[in-house]
Amino acid sequence: MGRILAIDYGKKRTGLAVTDPLRITPGGLATVASSELLQYLSEYIPREGVDLVVVGYPRQMNNEESESMRYIGPFVAKLEKRFPQLRIVYYDERFTSCLAQKTILESGIGKQKRRNKALVDEVSAIIILQSYMESLAYSGAPLPLSPK
Repeated sequence: MGRILAIDYGKKRTGLAVTDPLRITPGGLATVASSELLQYLSEYIPREGVDLVVVGYPRQMNNEESESMRYIGPFVAKLEKRFPQLRIVYYDERFTSCLAQKTILESGIGKQKRRNKALVDEVSAIIILQSYMESLAYSGAPLPLSPK
């Protein structure tokens, strides 16, 4: 059983979160410049045994795709091409940035660090991953164990 990696893809920066090898706890991994993300993942995924990637799926309040899918979709296509054995799923990311900012504020982190947008991206990825895992547990579905 491999790790689950969550991606909160942005035009400039991308927040990443990952589970432990047993898929019990999600945690922050990094914030990477989006232009360097494919290279970063090309090294990280095989080294750490990731077999499922959850990509934040930006939707508007009316449930239509957000404008940011213009650059998220092509990135996911490149990821699928680079890792054809990897299972990739989209997961609704509405409100994750707001939740991340609230979480950071409530954690007691100082004002200067709260302005760090990279931290917000990473915490957003953690929220996406945790929400995905909780949705599977709530539905009674087991966490996926095998690629595609």
